[in-house]
Amino acid sequence: MGTPEFAVASLDLLLQNNYNIAAVVTVPDKPAGRGQQLQQSAVKKYALEKKLTILQPEKLKDENFIKHLKVLNVDLQIVVAFRMLPEIVWNMPRLGTINLHGSLLPNYRGAAPINWAVINGEKETGVSTFFLQQEIDTGKIIYQEKIQMDENETAGDIHDKLMHIGAQLILKTVKAIENGAYPQIDQSALTEADEKIKLAPKIFKQDCRIDWSRSADEIHNQIRGLSPYPTAFTDFVSPDGKLILVKIFSSKKEKKSLNYPVGSIISDSKSFIKIAVKDGYILIEELQAAGKKRLAVNEFLRGFQLKNDWNVI
Repeated sequence: MGTPEFAVASLDLLLQNNYNIAAVVTVPDKPAGRGQQLQQSAVKKYALEKKLTILQPEKLKDENFIKHLKVLNVDLQIVVAFRMLPEIVWNMPRLGTINLHGSLLPNYRGAAPINWAVINGEKETGVSTFFLQQEIDTGKIIYQEKIQMDENETAGDIHDKLMHIGAQLILKTVKAIENGAYPQIDQSALTEADEKIKLAPKIFKQDCRIDWSRSADEIHNQIRGLSPYPTAFTDFVSPDGKLILVKIFSSKKEKKSLNYPVGSIISDSKSFIKIAVKDGYILIEELQAAGKKRLAVNEFLRGFQLKNDWNVI
């Protein structure tokens, strides 16, 4: 059970290791883009290539879907980047239902674990496999795998690493369940008694607007934690008050004393754009003006006359 590319790696590795995939469950096709053409999920595209049985229920409590699952009589269900399952579904298989989550649980339970770990400036993250139970992302941990994060890596970079590490962890988990020998660690055993668990809720538009009054670290982490999607954004403001919405995909930070007010744009109009913040500067490396292409900063400046009397809000 899965939807995006992140889930395809696990499915592919299971097939490579000769596991019998009784069916693939993914989201219904959805209209997208200007032409509103129906788009298939990455998991469906892969499953079609491999000629796997595909189920696309609108509702996971749908009677026909439940009947189909009962007929399949699978030993184990594997969930990677899918929807919250009702108990009638996750409790059906003989060996249970396992989930791959893109964090070191119990921290970063929720819809956007990779993004929030980067936004919060974590130095390490990872993946966890666990058995599903009623409360989301709270089941007993089977295995975890950690990775270190560089201060300039984006959520996209971490996503790609965890996708492949997670696939290996799914394979390890399935083999352990098949052999009947695997740990089941209560998540409460992985935190200190007074430790506050960090959460990873769905990201909304307000989470993406940059507040330039924050520190260089916080802003840089927000930009990389939202890159490539849904992307941090701001408005460039001209001296006459014209606003241009700009998405920022990549940045570096520069800690030094300021000669400019916070929010000032500093540029040579050729090769760099810096934004003054309270403890230094944010150097923009890749950006996209509304209605335009994503560009490296030097390419952007070839077609955009940006002067030092502009600022950001």
